[in-house]
Amino acid sequence: MKMNFLLQKTKRMNGHWKGLWTFLLISLFFWQNLLAQNTLSPWPEITKTTKPWTRWWWMGSAVDKENIKRSLIHFQQAGLGGVEITPIYGVQGQGDKEITFLSADWMDMLNYTLKTADSLDLGVDMVLGTGWPYGGAHVPSTLAATKILVEKIPVAKGTTLKQKLHPQAKKERAGAKLLCVLAFDEDGHYQDLTSALHQNEIEFKAKRKKYLLYAVFEGKTRQKVKRAAPGGAGFTLDHYSNQALQHYVKPFEKAFLQKQGNLRSVFNDSYEVYNTDFTPAFFEEFQQRRGYNLKPYLPLLLDTLSHDLGNRVKSDYRETLSDLLLEAFTQPWTEWAHRQQFKSRLQAHGSPGNLIDLYAAADIPECETFGSMPYDIDGFRREPQNIRTGDADPVMLKFSSSAAHIAGKKKVSAESFTWLREHFKTALSQCKPEAEDLLLNGINHLFLHGSTYSPQTASWPGWKFYASVNFNVTNPIWEDAPALFEYITRCQSLLQAGQPDNEVLLYWPIHEIWARFLKGTLFHQFKIHSLDDWLYGTSFYEMAKKLMQTGYGVDFISDQFLQKAIVEKGQLRLPGGLYQSLVVPKTEQLPLKTLEKLLQLKKEGAHIVFEGLPKTVPGYHNFQAKTTSLQILIAKNAAFLSPTPKVVEALQERQLFPEQITQTGLKFIRRADGLDKIYFLVNHTPNTFEGFLPLQVATKKVTIMDPHQGSFGQAITRLADGQVEVYVQIPSGGSLFLKTDASTDLPHWDYWTAASEGLILDVPWQLEFIKGGPKRPAKYRLEKLGSWTTISPEAEAFSGTVHYKTTFAKPRVDADAWKLDLGEVRESAKVWLNGQLVGTAWAPPFEVILPPLAEENTLTIAVTNLGANRIRAKERRGEEWKIFNEINMVNKDYKPFDASNWEPMPSGLLDHVKLIPLKTKAF
Repeated sequence: MKMNFLLQKTKRMNGHWKGLWTFLLISLFFWQNLLAQNTLSPWPEITKTTKPWTRWWWMGSAVDKENIKRSLIHFQQAGLGGVEITPIYGVQGQGDKEITFLSADWMDMLNYTLKTADSLDLGVDMVLGTGWPYGGAHVPSTLAATKILVEKIPVAKGTTLKQKLHPQAKKERAGAKLLCVLAFDEDGHYQDLTSALHQNEIEFKAKRKKYLLYAVFEGKTRQKVKRAAPGGAGFTLDHYSNQALQHYVKPFEKAFLQKQGNLRSVFNDSYEVYNTDFTPAFFEEFQQRRGYNLKPYLPLLLDTLSHDLGNRVKSDYRETLSDLLLEAFTQPWTEWAHRQQFKSRLQAHGSPGNLIDLYAAADIPECETFGSMPYDIDGFRREPQNIRTGDADPVMLKFSSSAAHIAGKKKVSAESFTWLREHFKTALSQCKPEAEDLLLNGINHLFLHGSTYSPQTASWPGWKFYASVNFNVTNPIWEDAPALFEYITRCQSLLQAGQPDNEVLLYWPIHEIWARFLKGTLFHQFKIHSLDDWLYGTSFYEMAKKLMQTGYGVDFISDQFLQKAIVEKGQLRLPGGLYQSLVVPKTEQLPLKTLEKLLQLKKEGAHIVFEGLPKTVPGYHNFQAKTTSLQILIAKNAAFLSPTPKVVEALQERQLFPEQITQTGLKFIRRADGLDKIYFLVNHTPNTFEGFLPLQVATKKVTIMDPHQGSFGQAITRLADGQVEVYVQIPSGGSLFLKTDASTDLPHWDYWTAASEGLILDVPWQLEFIKGGPKRPAKYRLEKLGSWTTISPEAEAFSGTVHYKTTFAKPRVDADAWKLDLGEVRESAKVWLNGQLVGTAWAPPFEVILPPLAEENTLTIAVTNLGANRIRAKERRGEEWKIFNEINMVNKDYKPFDASNWEPMPSGLLDHVKLIPLKTKAF
């Protein structure tokens, strides 16, 4: 309206002054609007940590300063905020350029990286080692990952055994150390024969009974660092030994004396230390922590049949491993990082420990996704031949964010897009919902998996790591990746603001899992790849799903963190914030100490709901007496400890009502920013959602914020049955933020409705192959849209960017605005109208709102496809590019990679481009 007034005023002016005044008034209007937008914008400030970061693979550490700088500039220009350096195996023929890890030359490259990154306002993390897991050349076998070895030797009644003791399997003898020999007679009586050993030889007489001798050895797993870089190969570290940790960090302490520049944090990847169920001091630690000597109970521990007593001892053993991993390694590791002025960043999954406590022991807990998840989004592609089934279960993801929330950690990160699709076949559109599911479950800082350092001299496709999407300039998707990064940045800027706003705590009864037989294994990993083994089907999992699907914000809590809870005005206070209620799912076993704490909290006014009541305590030591105490406690406090199977109804009786958003099919997460509430809404259904959405908050105003475009405006709201409802329009695949109680007056949000189905631009298109290879085909006139791969053999092999250009007259249709529907796009598209860049369509729906049309219009669409067709052509020509050491290149199924038998992937604009007239929606 202001602009129309200014233009009408300038029309009354004549000559030279007319043009000058027009220029001045329009300029004034422009700057006033710009200043107003900057002042009024509800978007938080963008920082390096609101942007996504990437794992940066240094292959063979064969890096140089020129290419480090070039790569960092590419990252910065594309919209990334930082890198995590992970050195790995090298490239064939590059041995003379490889740099030994932590050497003076390596530190020189690290320092150059830190200084260059700082000049570009990029952050840097690094793995405290090479490859994964922690280990290396400086780890002696005595401090390497350890396992228990037990040889059972029967001794018949009336016989004498005289024997040199060693593990029967020859492969186990190297490094094995005999710890003790225990004799058990047929009645179960126990003798410790260790003092009778002489140079590992035992002489034992079985006079009146038969015996079974247990020779217990400290064995070594002999696991080496996986994908190690030069200078980083060696044994995996004993993660239950503080002595091993303190020895491990010494070379880093020495090397970091040379460090120049800011290293934000050290990183520890997922726990891929296999079959390690022991440490040299385990028996002593077990007795101290569990209250009894384990040795007399070895027959129960090692029993191959499932029964209560044996499972109780196994539970104690597994809990001791968990304690040691937390207290001897993870917590001291974070303390060491702090002494070095770093933060710690940890992936706890895969470990044998309590995930909540382990995640919370780091400054930045980190989860990960692996593989591809299904989505019902209209137009979303998930071809079976190109994917491996994903593991991004929302309940699993919440272990890391819950740990951060209850511990008061501000950042929760995630390794994202690992093995999302087959190599060269991952589109930006396929990254988007996977990223959103992470953000919806409390993660607020994504790390891409990943980007491979590749020198400019390397021929296409450059150096590649076998398991990552490879986000770098050699991948065609890099052309429009800034749009994905900008979207993630806007989302993270709001999801890092304020505090988590989950109202319900859900207790995780981990002892229920430890108490299972679990095929007799003592080393049970809580892995994201085997949720059937420990998560699915549990009462905890079912309750978590029920609460989340009903619309409650939920965080998980462990026994250890429960002890830190206090009651404030009927709410539960934890280091990370306040909660309205705590739910205890059905569990057969509950530690007596935990039940006592729950009872105390409930008597002090906390709202605690027991779905069921425990029958016994976990573990073996004095379990009968403790079980009796537990049952007496329940009986005496029946008024406080009565079971409530209908948990949701109990929460509502407390006036704790769920958000009704989930009933629409939308996904959401809610945060609190002071008095404001922030909602992130995502539509992963196949249909557009349009209508009034009820919110469980009292508010006068709601601001809608679009993370795709950065636009915002005041929403239409109403009061229905005492509840605030906000009108939203979210297409399939779309997302919005809502912010309540916005204190500033903002322009009204634009609500559009289609005036008709639209007009198909049935016109010829001029195609020009702008950027890519292996070579650019000639210009082409396309009469009808379809895959450019059908044009010619050169076009079939082409991967890169193609300009589609056409002209059209303004339709004689009454419209307030026009939307351009690009139909099926393979894979992303920038749109220009009359020389003005309108936006980037990179995920369904592939649409943009156009600026006002002229009478005659020139439309240019720059479409970028994937690298699949180019690599297919390269392999069919017999050109070798898989030149990497160790694993080299494998496909998604870890078989040799071969693209020569692929079918060409459709590329370009495949069906139609449509103009849709829009009218402002009336209310």
